[in-house]
Amino acid sequence: MNVEKLRKLFDLTGRTAIITGGTRGIGFALARGYLAAGANVVVTGRSEDRCRAAQSQLEVHTSGRVAAIAAHMGEFDRVKHIVQQTFSTFSGIDIVVNNAATSLLQQFGEITPRRGTNRCRSNVTGPLFLVQEALPHLTASEHAAVLNLISPAAFMFAGQMPLYAAGKSAMLALTRSMAAAFAPNGIRVNALTPGPVDTQMMRNNPPDFIEATANQTLLGRLAAPTR
Repeated sequence: MNVEKLRKLFDLTGRTAIITGGTRGIGFALARGYLAAGANVVVTGRSEDRCRAAQSQLEVHTSGRVAAIAAHMGEFDRVKHIVQQTFSTFSGIDIVVNNAATSLLQQFGEITPRRGTNRCRSNVTGPLFLVQEALPHLTASEHAAVLNLISPAAFMFAGQMPLYAAGKSAMLALTRSMAAAFAPNGIRVNALTPGPVDTQMMRNNPPDFIEATANQTLLGRLAAPTR
């Protein structure tokens, strides 16, 4: 990553970004990019060990500008803790990146109430409450932004993963609603829709599903999050 060239395009010096699911995959790559642009970064992940490892890797050249918080987006008390800890560490919040999500191949007829509720909490209501908790700090910022990671599953059929597709469709709707509601306060809200990426979440699927997903792309392959 050419930091000098990046800074000419995106100078985020002094701003603070929360990146959920930032200990690996797309979230970790985003964290590297925000740090290169000068921001303070808080990454979250479910595992305390992965959080410590990610923080160590990220702060090799950015001492003092990285924090990691172990939190499950489906646990709303931990979502609130993310905001409190971020403000305590960096005295402000300028950017929220809702990247964390859970995916599960599950056909219609196999979905249980427990799994349905858990997926909704992790993929929709958790991100919603994170933004809501951070809203006072975003409103106080002169450069506030929210970025929601969604998926092509929000626009296409996804018969093997309906809960994931439904959650991403909901996040698309929330992005539009947030953009309309927050615009008067100068808070920009956008969605980013990457295609299939070679992340751990993807690798947790059966090999035939991964191959079929890759073959659906125009280049016939998965994207690499670090490129």
